[in-house]
Amino acid sequence: MAETLGMLCDKLTIVKLKQFHSEDSNKLSVLNGQAVQLQEEIDQFVMQAFSGEIPLHKLTFASNKVFKREGNETSIITGNIGAVFYQLADINCKLWHEVDKGYDIDSIPNEEKGNLIKSLAVLNLERNNCIDEIDRIMHNLVENKLKA
Repeated sequence: MAETLGMLCDKLTIVKLKQFHSEDSNKLSVLNGQAVQLQEEIDQFVMQAFSGEIPLHKLTFASNKVFKREGNETSIITGNIGAVFYQLADINCKLWHEVDKGYDIDSIPNEEKGNLIKSLAVLNLERNNCIDEIDRIMHNLVENKLKA
Protein backbone atom coordinates (compact mmCIF):
# COMPACT_ATOMS: atom_id res chain seq x y z
CA MET A 1 0.00 0.00 0.00
CA ALA A 2 1.61 3.24 -1.12
CA GLU A 3 -0.82 5.59 0.57
CA THR A 4 -1.14 6.70 4.14
CA LEU A 5 -4.15 7.85 6.13
CA GLY A 6 -3.04 11.46 5.72
CA MET A 7 -2.82 11.09 1.95
CA LEU A 8 -6.26 9.48 1.79
CA CYS A 9 -7.74 12.27 3.95
CA ASP A 10 -6.13 14.84 1.66
CA LYS A 11 -7.65 13.21 -1.41
CA LEU A 12 -11.08 13.10 0.21
CA THR A 13 -11.00 16.84 1.03
CA ILE A 14 -10.03 17.60 -2.57
CA VAL A 15 -12.89 15.46 -3.93
CA LYS A 16 -15.26 17.33 -1.62
CA LEU A 17 -13.95 20.67 -2.91
CA LYS A 18 -14.47 19.51 -6.49
CA GLN A 19 -18.03 18.47 -5.62
CA PHE A 20 -18.70 21.84 -4.04
CA HIS A 21 -17.43 23.74 -7.07
CA SER A 22 -19.09 21.64 -9.77
CA GLU A 23 -22.57 21.75 -11.18
CA ASP A 24 -21.98 19.19 -13.94
CA SER A 25 -24.09 16.12 -13.12
CA ASN A 26 -21.69 13.73 -14.88
CA LYS A 27 -18.70 15.08 -12.94
CA LEU A 28 -20.69 15.01 -9.71
CA SER A 29 -21.60 11.39 -10.28
CA VAL A 30 -17.93 10.45 -10.79
CA LEU A 31 -16.92 12.52 -7.77
CA ASN A 32 -19.58 10.86 -5.61
CA GLY A 33 -18.15 7.49 -6.58
CA GLN A 34 -14.63 8.69 -5.73
CA ALA A 35 -15.82 9.99 -2.36
CA VAL A 36 -17.41 6.64 -1.49
CA GLN A 37 -14.31 4.77 -2.64
CA LEU A 38 -12.02 6.99 -0.55
CA GLN A 39 -14.22 6.62 2.52
CA GLU A 40 -14.07 2.85 2.10
CA GLU A 41 -10.28 2.99 1.64
CA ILE A 42 -9.94 5.07 4.81
CA ASP A 43 -12.05 2.58 6.78
CA GLN A 44 -10.09 -0.35 5.38
CA PHE A 45 -6.75 1.36 6.04
CA VAL A 46 -7.65 2.03 9.68
CA MET A 47 -8.87 -1.55 10.22
CA GLN A 48 -5.76 -3.01 8.61
CA ALA A 49 -3.48 -0.70 10.56
CA PHE A 50 -4.99 -1.63 13.92
CA SER A 51 -5.03 -5.33 13.08
CA GLY A 52 -1.30 -5.19 12.32
CA GLU A 53 -1.75 -5.99 8.61
CA ILE A 54 0.09 -2.79 7.70
CA PRO A 55 3.62 -2.65 9.12
CA LEU A 56 4.23 0.36 11.36
CA HIS A 57 6.86 1.81 9.04
CA LYS A 58 4.30 1.97 6.23
CA LEU A 59 1.90 4.13 8.24
CA THR A 60 3.98 7.21 7.53
CA PHE A 61 5.56 8.67 4.43
CA ALA A 62 6.97 12.02 5.49
CA SER A 63 6.94 14.69 2.83
CA ASN A 64 10.40 15.85 3.91
CA LYS A 65 9.98 19.10 2.04
CA VAL A 66 13.27 20.83 1.30
CA PHE A 67 12.70 24.55 1.53
CA LYS A 68 14.06 27.73 3.04
CA ARG A 69 12.46 27.83 6.49
CA GLU A 70 13.28 31.45 7.23
CA GLY A 71 10.50 33.59 5.83
CA ASN A 72 8.28 30.58 5.16
CA GLU A 73 6.75 30.12 8.57
CA THR A 74 3.76 27.83 8.72
CA SER A 75 0.94 27.40 11.20
CA ILE A 76 1.46 24.95 14.00
CA ILE A 77 -0.59 21.82 13.36
CA THR A 78 -1.96 20.30 16.56
CA GLY A 79 -4.75 18.13 17.86
CA ASN A 80 -6.10 14.64 17.35
CA ILE A 81 -6.74 13.09 13.95
CA GLY A 82 -10.15 14.74 13.63
CA ALA A 83 -8.79 18.18 14.50
CA VAL A 84 -5.88 17.85 12.10
CA PHE A 85 -8.20 16.51 9.37
CA TYR A 86 -10.32 19.64 9.92
CA GLN A 87 -7.21 21.84 9.59
CA LEU A 88 -6.26 19.96 6.42
CA ALA A 89 -9.71 20.61 4.93
CA ASP A 90 -9.46 24.30 5.84
CA ILE A 91 -5.99 24.62 4.32
CA ASN A 92 -7.10 22.81 1.15
CA CYS A 93 -10.03 25.25 0.83
CA LYS A 94 -7.64 28.20 1.09
CA LEU A 95 -5.23 26.54 -1.31
CA TRP A 96 -8.05 25.90 -3.80
CA HIS A 97 -8.96 29.59 -3.88
CA GLU A 98 -5.35 30.72 -4.20
CA VAL A 99 -4.78 28.28 -7.09
CA ASP A 100 -7.99 29.57 -8.66
CA LYS A 101 -6.48 33.09 -8.65
CA GLY A 102 -3.47 31.70 -10.48
CA TYR A 103 -5.65 30.51 -13.35
CA ASP A 104 -6.21 34.19 -14.15
CA ILE A 105 -2.65 35.29 -13.40
CA ASP A 106 -2.71 37.95 -16.10
CA SER A 107 -5.34 39.91 -14.19
CA ILE A 108 -3.20 40.04 -11.05
CA PRO A 109 -1.04 43.16 -10.80
CA ASN A 110 2.66 42.33 -11.07
CA GLU A 111 3.35 43.68 -7.59
CA GLU A 112 0.83 41.17 -6.12
CA LYS A 113 2.00 38.06 -8.01
CA GLY A 114 4.79 37.44 -5.53
CA ASN A 115 2.28 37.40 -2.68
CA LEU A 116 0.21 34.80 -4.51
CA ILE A 117 3.23 32.59 -5.11
CA LYS A 118 4.29 32.93 -1.47
CA SER A 119 0.78 32.10 -0.27
CA LEU A 120 0.65 29.00 -2.49
CA ALA A 121 4.02 27.82 -1.19
CA VAL A 122 3.16 28.30 2.49
CA LEU A 123 -0.29 26.72 2.15
CA ASN A 124 1.24 23.72 0.39
CA LEU A 125 3.78 23.36 3.21
CA GLU A 126 0.94 23.50 5.75
CA ARG A 127 -1.00 20.93 3.75
CA ASN A 128 1.97 18.57 3.85
CA ASN A 129 2.41 19.24 7.57
CA CYS A 130 -1.20 18.19 8.16
CA ILE A 131 -0.76 15.00 6.13
CA ASP A 132 2.43 14.17 8.04
CA GLU A 133 0.77 14.92 11.39
CA ILE A 134 -2.22 12.68 10.65
CA ASP A 135 0.22 9.93 9.75
CA ARG A 136 2.31 10.52 12.89
CA ILE A 137 -0.75 10.40 15.15
CA MET A 138 -2.02 7.26 13.42
CA HIS A 139 1.40 5.61 13.76
CA ASN A 140 1.50 6.39 17.49
CA LEU A 141 -2.05 5.15 18.08
CA VAL A 142 -1.40 1.87 16.27
CA GLU A 143 2.00 1.40 17.91
CA ASN A 144 0.48 1.90 21.38
CA LYS A 145 -2.41 -0.47 20.58
CA LEU A 146 -0.09 -3.19 19.28
CA LYS A 147 2.14 -2.88 22.37
CA ALA A 148 -0.84 -3.30 24.69
